[in-house]
Amino acid sequence: MKTVILGAGALGSVLGAHLARAGEEVTLIAREARAKVLQEQGVTITGLVDFTVPVHVTARPRELQEADYLLVTVKTYDTEAALESVAHLRVGSVLSVQNGVVKDEQLAQHFGWERTVGAAAFVSAEVTPAGPVRFTANQWLRLGELPEGTAPRVEALAAALARGGIRAEVSPRIRSVEWTKYVGVISWMALAALTRLETYRMFQQPDLARVAAMVTRETAQLAAKLEIPLEDYEGFRIKSLAGASLEEATTSFQQVGAMMEAQGATTHKVSMLQDLERGRRLEVEETLGYAVRKGAELGLQLPTVETCYRLIRGIDRAGH
Repeated sequence: MKTVILGAGALGSVLGAHLARAGEEVTLIAREARAKVLQEQGVTITGLVDFTVPVHVTARPRELQEADYLLVTVKTYDTEAALESVAHLRVGSVLSVQNGVVKDEQLAQHFGWERTVGAAAFVSAEVTPAGPVRFTANQWLRLGELPEGTAPRVEALAAALARGGIRAEVSPRIRSVEWTKYVGVISWMALAALTRLETYRMFQQPDLARVAAMVTRETAQLAAKLEIPLEDYEGFRIKSLAGASLEEATTSFQQVGAMMEAQGATTHKVSMLQDLERGRRLEVEETLGYAVRKGAELGLQLPTVETCYRLIRGIDRAGH
C-alpha cells in the first residue's frame, strides 16, 4: 500500500511515522527546510511513544506519479495551493484530517467524489523547535465512505494505521463523525486562542468552561438545521453537550479539564494555540468563520461564536 501525505507538520509526521512503523510505503511532501531535517534525521516521535523511523520525504511533489492513498494534513488556508501541487497525481483514494467540514468538497473538486473518503481525527501533536514531534493525544481517528457506509479501501487504511499504533477505526456514519468533531473543536480553538492556556487549565475555569459550553451549543444548531446527527465519543461528548442545559454543559467541560489533568495530559495545547505562539497564520476562516457564515445562510444567530470569531480574526490580522 503506497501512501502520500501532503504536509509534514505535526499530524502528517505522526501519521506518516506510524504507517512506516507498520511497514507501509510512505512518502511525506514537505517544505524544503522540513524535508531536509526529515531526510537527515528521520521522523522522531516523542511523548505518548518514543521512536524514530526513516520515511521517504520530498519537497518536489511533481516527482511523484501515483499513490493508493493521498492523505492531506496541511493547514486549511493552504489547501487549494497544496492540492494544485498534486493535481497530476494518480490516486485511488484521497482524504483529509484537517479541521473544519469544507475539506471533503475541496478534495472532490480536484479528484472527484468517487475517490474522496471521509475522515476525522482527535489526534494532537506539536513539532518541537529541534524537529522531533511531541505526540500528545491519540484518542481516535475514524474513516468512512461518504456520505455513509464502509468499503475495503477504508478498512485497509484503518487497519494499517492501527497496526502502527494509531487508534483508527471505520465508521459507517462518517459525515456525523466529521460534524461531531467540528462542533467540538470550535470551542477548543476559540478558548485556546483567546486565553493562551493549556487545554486542561482553560476547561477547569468555570467562566471559561461556560463560554466553551455556549460556543458548542450554538455551533450544534448548524448540524441540527442541516439534519446531521451528532454523536458522543471519548473526549467529544457533543451529542450530550448539545442537549444538556448550559449549567450541565459547563460542568461537563470542567470535568474534561479535571480528567486531562488526572491523566497527565497537562502539556496538551490546541493547534490554534501552537500556531499563535509561533506567530503563524490562524485557521480562523475555515473554522469559526465558516460557522458564522453558515449560520447567517441558515438564518441562525450564533452570538458567542461570532464574538470569538471576530476577536480571533482581529488577533490574526494584527499579526498576534
